[in-house]
Amino acid sequence: MTELNQVWKCNICGNIIAVVHKGADSLVCCGQPMELQQEKINEEGTEKHLPVVEFGDCSCGCSGCKSAKVKIGSVEHPMEEKHFIEFIEVIVDGKVNKVFLKPGQKPEAEFCCVKENIQARAYCNVHGLWSKK
Repeated sequence: MTELNQVWKCNICGNIIAVVHKGADSLVCCGQPMELQQEKINEEGTEKHLPVVEFGDCSCGCSGCKSAKVKIGSVEHPMEEKHFIEFIEVIVDGKVNKVFLKPGQKPEAEFCCVKENIQARAYCNVHGLWSKK
C-alpha cells in the first residue's frame, strides 16, 4: 500500500513519483512495477548524502519562525551530469517544501518559516532517497 510522501522510481525510464494520496497497492510505469525508494538514514561508503540542517533567523517578518539551510553531505555532494542531487525537501507539520536542482548547482537549499522539528530529505539520482529528522 502506498503512503503519503513515498518516492517511487521506474527502473526502465527513470520516472520518479512522489505520493500525494495514499492507497494504491503498487505503482506501474513502462509496464513494470516501480521500485519504492526506501529512506536511507545512515551514510554508506565514501559518498556523503545525508542532509545537514542549519537553522537561522527567518527574514519573512513572522515572529517565532526560523529558516533552515539544508546542505547535502558533511562533505559537499557532487553535482555532475551523471551524479547529482535531484531535489531537496523539508517536511514540516505534514507540508512538503521542495527545491529541484540541476547539475552544476550547489547541493543546498534554504527554506523559510520552518520549525526545528523538521524532516529533511534529498534524492540522489544514483543512490536514492536520504532522510534526516
